Amino acid sequence: MKLGRITECKISDENENSYFAQVEGTTFRLDKDQIQGQSYHLGDQIKGLIYEDMNREARIQLDIPKAASGHYDWGTVTQVRKDLGVFVDIGLYQKDLVVSLDNLPDDKSQWPQKGDQLYLTMTVDNKNRFWGELASFDQMEELFIKAADRLMNQDLEVTIFQLKLVGALAISKENFCSFIHESEWMLPPRLGQKIKGRVVKVQSDGSLNLSLKPRAHEAISDDATMLIRLLEKTPNHFLPFHDKSDPEAIKREFGISKGQFKRAVGSLMKNKQIRQEANQGIYLVTSENE
Repeated sequence: MKLGRITECKISDENENSYFAQVEGTTFRLDKDQIQGQSYHLGDQIKGLIYEDMNREARIQLDIPKAASGHYDWGTVTQVRKDLGVFVDIGLYQKDLVVSLDNLPDDKSQWPQKGDQLYLTMTVDNKNRFWGELASFDQMEELFIKAADRLMNQDLEVTIFQLKLVGALAISKENFCSFIHESEWMLPPRLGQKIKGRVVKVQSDGSLNLSLKPRAHEAISDDATMLIRLLEKTPNHFLPFHDKSDPEAIKREFGISKGQFKRAVGSLMKNKQIRQEANQGIYLVTSENE
């Protein structure tokens, strides 16, 4: 039987927790907590999406997710498997889609992480395996609206939907299309990541150019830059210094006072470039350890 399609089934049985419906000799389960108090009787016809959940149990879902009905919609990454791809929740009960590693960047540091958002649709192959298919630029383009000139120099939260050789394409919740050139990155963004940038140009077509760098008055100090460079070079991107460290040890290691060290750490934490573990040290924030 071809799964992943919307079809009609007839209620054939029920118990305390579930209804059971049949189509073409196969029984599909519908849990009562999915239908919020709605009731059915034996012989009633219901219409929904048929599939197998993560435990290989046949199920029918009446509330059809947008991404499962031949359209594209946002889904949330729930799990990352480096040998397989990423799992995405589109609203199917006890079932996630897999976006294959073949459709993800070769550089795994650019893969989405848990909680990131992907714009995709559901496909089902001839072995009844469910996959998530990412939207192309042309499909994303259907969402775009023209941005106004007044957005210049404003902060904007966007989601990365495509990585290019020299930058990244993103879309805001208002559906403004944005491009972030690699020269305007602080740390390389990843696919599906939500990130805040500053509008540095409004193009004639209404698309935007963003920068992830801080404004001049927000720029980090030379001391903070030094810490970033040292963290980039150390194993595990870690330095065993923190706000309780001995001032003399900080002076010997970095050539700055403890006060300077704490100010540098504070500004980097505010910019979400590092994180501090109590009484252990500081870590560089990367796509692997955010």
